[in-house]
Amino acid sequence: MKPMLLPFTLALVASVAITPVVRAIARRLGAVAAPKIDRWHRQPTAMLGGLAIYLSVMIATLVFVPPSRDTNVVIGLSTALFLIGLLDDIFHMKPYQKLIGQLLGASAVVYFGLILPWTHSAMLNMIITFVWLVGVTNAVNMLDNMDGLAAGVGTIAALFLAVNFLVNGQSTEAVMLAAFSGGLAGFLFYNHNPASIFMGDCGSMFIGFFLASTALLNSTIGGRSRSVVAVLAVPVLVLSIPIFDTTFVTVMRKLAGRAASQGGRDHTSHRLVALGLSERHAVWMMYAFAIMGGVLSLIVRQMKLDVSIAAIAVFTIVLSLLGVYLARVRVYSDEEIAAVRQKPMVAFLVDLSYKRRIFELFLDVVLIVLAQYGAYAVVFGPMSASNDWQLFLKTIPVVVFIKLATFAAAGVYRGLWRYASLSDVLTFSWAVVLGSVFTVLAFVGAFRFEGFSRTVIAVDCALLWILLTSTRFAFRFLRKMLPAPHARTGRRVLIFGAGDGGELLYRELHNNAQLQYVPVAFADDDPLKADTLLHGLRVHSGKEVGALCREQQIHEVFLSTIKLAPERLREIVAECETVGIPVKRMKIDIQRVADMELGWILPAPDATANAVPSPPLVTIERPRSTGGEMLPTLEH
Repeated sequence: MKPMLLPFTLALVASVAITPVVRAIARRLGAVAAPKIDRWHRQPTAMLGGLAIYLSVMIATLVFVPPSRDTNVVIGLSTALFLIGLLDDIFHMKPYQKLIGQLLGASAVVYFGLILPWTHSAMLNMIITFVWLVGVTNAVNMLDNMDGLAAGVGTIAALFLAVNFLVNGQSTEAVMLAAFSGGLAGFLFYNHNPASIFMGDCGSMFIGFFLASTALLNSTIGGRSRSVVAVLAVPVLVLSIPIFDTTFVTVMRKLAGRAASQGGRDHTSHRLVALGLSERHAVWMMYAFAIMGGVLSLIVRQMKLDVSIAAIAVFTIVLSLLGVYLARVRVYSDEEIAAVRQKPMVAFLVDLSYKRRIFELFLDVVLIVLAQYGAYAVVFGPMSASNDWQLFLKTIPVVVFIKLATFAAAGVYRGLWRYASLSDVLTFSWAVVLGSVFTVLAFVGAFRFEGFSRTVIAVDCALLWILLTSTRFAFRFLRKMLPAPHARTGRRVLIFGAGDGGELLYRELHNNAQLQYVPVAFADDDPLKADTLLHGLRVHSGKEVGALCREQQIHEVFLSTIKLAPERLREIVAECETVGIPVKRMKIDIQRVADMELGWILPAPDATANAVPSPPLVTIERPRSTGGEMLPTLEH
């Protein structure tokens, strides 16, 4: 790591010094990005920050990186892409003109022999390399959609690529990437939220092409004789976030009838903000996933092939679940979606995208294989040519078929992930146990259970239950981890009554953003509930509701219990009136319950302190369920 420290530091210092100068020049030349409806920033911001990144990287590279054929190819062609991006920032080139420049750069890289050796076909490897170079370049360009995102993810990717080079004995490439990451890190001082300068296309195209072409150097030493995972997976894992974001946005735009190149606030980071994260926290979450991909790239290169594939599969499942969850965020207008659904092909794809069961089936195939593999690995060690592992390969299709059929029969595919509960856990347990029983019966009938391990069956059962339950509860976990979208703008609510009614009311107010209510605390007259937690919120004593409202800056009080005596109800209303807080009372509309609809009847408080509240009713109704799903949108 010591050889990387000096070039990193020099590039960082140079970037910190050069960026303010470039910012001043950009403002003087009028190279300023004005706010647009399809862009995220709200203030005019200086452009051309990529010039500062490029200059700082070149300074450190000239000082510390000894020239070689491969490094000269990477630096020279990345410079060409930087110049194309600079021309675009100044003269606003058309997309096809930039694409031509990227293809010419990719052609030159291939001409000089830097190719991804992913297959045994030279022609196919050349095509894959073209797609890789152009794809990653545009992926980083598209990732530059929020303050500090592209620069930060680029810094993380460069550092992990540098460490991979160092482990591989390629010190020159490691030093070059250290200088590159230092230049990006210095730029982050001015580009992190709130950004005072943007990198522009000259920065994003330089970063994307530099990372994509440098990753090819990792496969030039030893070719396919090296670890297959090191050749195939390391560059993809290190750059997993730009690849994920570009793939996700492209698919979602196509389903919405938009061009993939059309700008918009529909990226991963934008959807995280829509779910309640601040801009900084959304960017930091993307950093966290980039670090996960980088750490995994270092781990898998030291593991055997089967273990590496299993680890990558788990990471892919995590990103896939995140993508499915983010796809629920509405970022396109109803008119736009309605118009595109008139097109037959798009209508078919959109309809298919809502068939969640297809995704669940494919996911469960992977989970079943992972659980079975994990059980064999725990009992017999990594995969080998032993009879036990041969038995695994021979029987895994049968295991998948039996367990999928059992899951379907047990009702695993009838539930909704959004509302996963304890009853679903019992269903999953029953399905997993039955699947194991039927698998054993099949092995007994076909093989007389000869050569099979009872321990493997037990471990497989436990692992599959953990995987099945954790994936089904993933949406609830994400919803719990992410703040409510209206957490900063909604009206703060105190729920009086920390029982079943209070818990039900909390979930309704918390999950339904349209109501614009944010539960912040509970209160209850039961002394045994005082200072306990319900859904992470403290339950306060109900004796001094008025003081509690002032302390917690409450806007409204909701009564969730019908067990209050009239005298106590008057006291609560009177206390709240002294601090100007309205009181609303929850009731269950029996007729609507009979009609399979649930309503909250929340009357506002009566102006007279001596009367039990009985004002006009405000009803918030939950629409009828569709296909068994309780819809999240409520109407007043």
